[in-house]
This record gives sequence, structure tokens and C-alpha cells, in this order.
Amino acid sequence: MSAVDIWMVIFLLFLATFIARSSFWLAGNRIQLPKRVQEALRYAPACALAAIIVPDLLLTNAQLDVSWHNPRLIAGVLATVFFLIRKDMLQTIIFGMLVFTLARLYL
Repeated sequence: MSAVDIWMVIFLLFLATFIARSSFWLAGNRIQLPKRVQEALRYAPACALAAIIVPDLLLTNAQLDVSWHNPRLIAGVLATVFFLIRKDMLQTIIFGMLVFTLARLYL
């Protein structure tokens, strides 16, 4: 690819991103999403977070690893249980990192 091709791709990607992200802002209240779509969009952040976290917990070197020798899986499961009991995000993060560090050192 030449330098012109690269700059053209960068500009077109910028333009596509700008249009996609600003379309709702530019349209304002002129476009009303159906109630069912609005309800479905409430779950988008949780789905995105799960799509990021679950592969990180379950995959090791692109291989599915659900054994007790996976320190990320152990820390994730125990941190989830800890959060369900304590309901404190900061304590959960500290607890999860402590469990992950200990599991990584001893497994």
C-alpha cells in the first residue's frame, strides 16, 4: 500500500466512525426508537462486558481452559461469589486480585 492509500483508509475509517457515533446526536429527538429496541439496548453494556471478560477467564493460549489450574477462572469465580455476598466493588477488585496472585503463584 502506498502512503496515499493508507491516508485514504484512515480518513474513511474516521468518517465512518464519526457518522456512526454522531448520528444520534445530530438527529436529536426527530428519530424515536421503538420501545422494544430501547429495552434491548439497556442490556448492551452488560453484554459488551461479558464479551470481554468471559474469553479472558476461559481461554489460555487460544485454548479453552476450564480446569482448576486456570488462576483467572478461579479468581473470577471467587470474586463473583465475594461480590454477591459483600456488594462492594472495591473490596471485590482487591479480593479478586489477591486470589488471582495467590493462585498464579501456587498453581
